[in-house]
Order: sequence, then structure tokens, then C-alpha cells
Amino acid sequence: MPTFSNPVLPGSRPDPSICRVGADYYLVTSSFAYFPGLPVHHSRDLVDWTPLGHVVDRPSQVSLTGLDVSDGLWAATIRHHEGTFYVVVTLARGRRGSTTHLFTASDPAGPWSDPVALDAEGIDPSLFFDDDGRCWFTACRDAAEPEETGPGELWMRELDLHRQELTGPTYALWYGAVRGAWVEAPHLYKRDGVYHLIAAEGGTEHHHAVTAARAESVTGPYTTDPRSPLLTHRHRGAAEPVHNVGHADLVDTPAGETWAVVLGTRPTDGTHTLGREVFLVPVEWTDRGPVFAPETGRVGLSERLPAGVAAPPAPDGRPVRDDFAGPALGPEWTGLRGPTDHLVFPLPGEGGLSIRLSPEPLSSTGTPAFVARPQQHLRMRAAALVRLTAPAPGQEAGLVVFQNERRHATLALTVDGDGTRQAVLTAVDAGISTRLGAVPVTGTEVVLAVDGDEAAYAFHVEDGARSTVGSIERPFFSTERAGGFVGVHLGLYGTSGTGEGEAHVRWFEYVPDRD
Repeated sequence: MPTFSNPVLPGSRPDPSICRVGADYYLVTSSFAYFPGLPVHHSRDLVDWTPLGHVVDRPSQVSLTGLDVSDGLWAATIRHHEGTFYVVVTLARGRRGSTTHLFTASDPAGPWSDPVALDAEGIDPSLFFDDDGRCWFTACRDAAEPEETGPGELWMRELDLHRQELTGPTYALWYGAVRGAWVEAPHLYKRDGVYHLIAAEGGTEHHHAVTAARAESVTGPYTTDPRSPLLTHRHRGAAEPVHNVGHADLVDTPAGETWAVVLGTRPTDGTHTLGREVFLVPVEWTDRGPVFAPETGRVGLSERLPAGVAAPPAPDGRPVRDDFAGPALGPEWTGLRGPTDHLVFPLPGEGGLSIRLSPEPLSSTGTPAFVARPQQHLRMRAAALVRLTAPAPGQEAGLVVFQNERRHATLALTVDGDGTRQAVLTAVDAGISTRLGAVPVTGTEVVLAVDGDEAAYAFHVEDGARSTVGSIERPFFSTERAGGFVGVHLGLYGTSGTGEGEAHVRWFEYVPDRD
């Protein structure tokens, strides 16, 4: 039987939501404080996904200024109804829901509208369009009486599509299947006249799980599906290749099948650096409700292809090289908290990317001169050909392995007060910078590289010959050590205490190793 490899969207792409229009599938994931925000992907087979663009691509839409990397845009839902695409999402501040935004578009590739702020508290908003055309908004929030019901509550109000505002009474739907655990990520589906409420419980780490309730009426009352959790890896051992499974969204195929996208992680020796990724799982409907992964009861690294997909897609693992030919960065590249005017490309006559050095450091909650893409493979090589133009003391530019503003590492070209050029490896932990190594460089343009594997990230300079500057153990960049909700991003940056100076990046390449 032909199979595909999970995850279908590797790297830090958490909280997947999916919808289908005809033969086309569209998927959106969380982006936190990265900008552009809320990446949209497209597929024709549920397995091979192509980036389309972003819902948030203008600073006028949402302000991310001052936010921690793991705050920002959380857990969006994408839906389509009568020619219009809808995305609802929470803007989080201080790890709590701050504002709920509604975006619309006629084309999922954009442009998306300026957001409408909905009168909704909590996080993880979702939309459900019933057979009568009415639209119902669901989300999760703190329960009013947690000692009686549990800490979280799923709730509902009707969304007036014409006025784009919530209207009518508020309905408390469900408090979850696991009392004492927060219930979140509600998505509502209707099957044979029965409403099925799918949610997540147990947090987003090891105890993450998919749970469910059902009702005869859209507003309830909802009763817990006694089979809950319907999907989890909380009971599996450390050798299980996929952990932290949850946050499911379902979609029906033209062939009549149902599949779920879920998030999961791939830890190594108890820690993961790639973040929460998108996995694809078959779903079978029964009289009792949905059955996830009916043949195995688990999310595997290999799964049968959806019906109607004749052959597996080309395996992920192709090298990527970006020469920055312009006129814009590809959708896989993002910065922090907003657009930066410090990136210019292509350079006249030679191509490449120019980085105007910024006084904003990577350790701030501002908008530094920084651009990156998610690391997608445990074993990989990232490299860039970098030149520091007319270097002066206090200037640096180069390669960054970025977990968050308080934990990252840079391999940068610098110059000392006596004019000596160096490539310097620096680690930032809890906001404190430590110089780990340096090698002199003689060329005006050198290759800065990092090789990652199960054990460590090793940093190298290629300046006529290859020199190793130093290495950092892989768990240093893990979510378990750093906290938060994001995975490692690999990218480019440039800083200067005076805000003066410029660097040139001729190319960037990412070479995965799947062996």
C-alpha cells in the first residue's frame, strides 16, 4: 500500500486548521510574534503542501510590538462559506488571550482584510456554519466556577456575518472530559444530524489529547464522549517517535474520506527543537462518533495515502538555496513583530540581500534586522555567504539559530578595534551573552555555517579552509529548556550599536539530511 511520511508540514507550524473548497485544501497555523503572520498553505492531496502567503502581512492589521516570541497570534481557524474565506484568531499578551480578530478574503492567497475585533474572551476561536446558513463562534475561556466544573469552559455565540459581530445569548457548551485539565481548541462538526464537538485537553506537552462531546442541538446540551481521549500519546513510552499529539481539525475529501490534521512533536532523548509540527491522521465515522487512526490508534511517521492519491509525493529533503533575486522574500521567510526596513534586495548589479545594521538586538522585543525560516529536519546544514561592508567596531552580522529572544546563538562577522576581522560564536541564555569561540577571517566574504544533528549544533567558517568555531548541545535550543511554544528558526541578522553599517548576503542554503 502506498504511504506518505509524517509530518506533512515539518518545522514549527503548530495548531493546524484546515478547510476544503472543491479539490483544494487550505491550512493555517499559529505564528506567534513572527511577521508576516498566520501562514497559509495549499494542497491538492493533503500530503504535499505549498506556502501561499500570510493572513497578516501589513503592520496596520495587528500590532505585535513588544511581545514575547511565544505571544502574538495563537491558534487560528480557517473556514470557507459562500465564496468567502474566514480566519479567526487570538492575539495573546502575557500568555493570555487579549483580542479576538476576524479576517476575510475572497482568495486565500490574499489580500486579507483588516481585522474586525470580536467581543470574545479567551483563546482558540473557531467557526461553524450550520445547514441553515447560520454561523456559530466557539472559543475557550476560564470557567466561572472551576471548583465545580474544571478550569476551562467551551462557549458559543452566533456570528452575524453581515455585521461581523457576535449576537444573541452566550451558551456554555462543555467543560471537558478530564476534570482538572484545561479544555481548549474547540472545533464543531455535524454528522447525520448530530453535532460533534472536538477539543484538546491536558496542555500542549506530554499529556496533550483529543477529546469530544456530542449534542442533538448546536447549542447543546453536550455530553462527553465516553471514549475520550479519542487520540493521545500520553500513555506511550519514551521510544515513541511522536509525542504531544493533539489540537485536531477535520476535513472531508472528495473521495468521501475524513482526515485530521493534528500537532505533534518529534523528541530526541526527551527534548525537541523543531517545535510542534503538522501530522495527518485518517478518521473513520461510526455510530459512536469519529475514530482517529482506526487501524493503529496512534500517529505514525508513515501512513497510507488518502484515497484518490495515486502515488506518494516526492519525499521532503530537497536542498533549498535562496539567492535573493527578489523582488521580495519568499513566504517561508519571516521576521519578528513587524516589517523591517533593514532588508534590501536584490542589490543592483550583483543580487543578494543587503542587511542594514540595526541598533535593535535580537534579545529585545522590538523589530531587529532579522529574517529566518523554521528548521524542518533534526539533521541539517544551514549556510550563508556573508560580507560585512566597511566594517567597524560594534558591528556584527551573520547566521543565527533562534529559539526566542532570551535563548539563541549567533555566528557573526565582527571587527576588533585594531581592525582584525573575526567570526565569533555567541550564545544568549536568559538574556546573558557568552562568547564561546572565535576564528580570524581574511577574506572579505566568508561562508558561515551550522550543522545540526541529534547531539549538537556545530558552527563553522569557510574562509579558504573550513574552521570549526565551536558547538552547542542540541537541548540548549529545545522547548523543554527554553519554554514557550515555538521551535528553532534559522536565519540572518545584523546589529550595530550606532545603527550604522551594512552587510551583504549573497546566498543562503538549507540542506536537510534524512538519513
